[in-house]
Amino acid sequence: MNDELNYAEMLEIPVETVTVRRKERRKREKEPDLREQLVEEVNEKLESEDPAYAESTPIARDTAYEGRKKKIARRIVLGEFIAVCALCAAIFLTNIFLPNSAINTFVRGLFGGNTEQTDTRTYSEFTLSSVVNDTAEAELAVSETGVLSFTAQCSVYSPCAGQLTALNGNAETGYTVEIKHSEHFSSIISGLDYVYAAEGEKIRSNIPLGYSDGNGEIRVMFYSDGSLLNCLTVNENTLAWS
Repeated sequence: MNDELNYAEMLEIPVETVTVRRKERRKREKEPDLREQLVEEVNEKLESEDPAYAESTPIARDTAYEGRKKKIARRIVLGEFIAVCALCAAIFLTNIFLPNSAINTFVRGLFGGNTEQTDTRTYSEFTLSSVVNDTAEAELAVSETGVLSFTAQCSVYSPCAGQLTALNGNAETGYTVEIKHSEHFSSIISGLDYVYAAEGEKIRSNIPLGYSDGNGEIRVMFYSDGSLLNCLTVNENTLAWS
């Protein structure tokens, strides 16, 4: 205030006429808090009908479509079950009526590993081949006990395919071989001068098993489960079961 009076005296203005007014400082208005302002704006938008802030509503499911899907799934499961049952029935029936069929061989190989299949055929299921070559001058005869015999210089064949399980004798007395054709059927050939196979080898009916020089008698005997068979017939060197 003294500064104003001094200034008035310098200008030669009567002091009594000078009115001193104090300037009131305005209070600085408090600036709003930005965080509170943002919260208020968000609340206002939530309360409005703005679709961006609309409340989510549950989506209605197509119950008919869901039902069709479940029905189709049940049909697929039922079809697979029927297919499995049909396959099991086919394997069971072929195992009874066709034990050596391809499907049974495959299944046995699949579950049996590398184990060899057991041949359970009986003698009547085999077709006999000639035991001498076609050019041999041999007369085949069958005894009353069912033993086949002949004397000739010729190659000697096995009557059926099989495995040579035993080889006995020598070149002076002649060789005797035993051939296993199945679990139930086997044959023995004696009087051979030469044998072209060793024990354990596979024997074929179209490959010579041995040789006879014609000086000794060749005898062929057939066995079923160890019993000598007497049901063989000969017609022009062709063998068959009677």
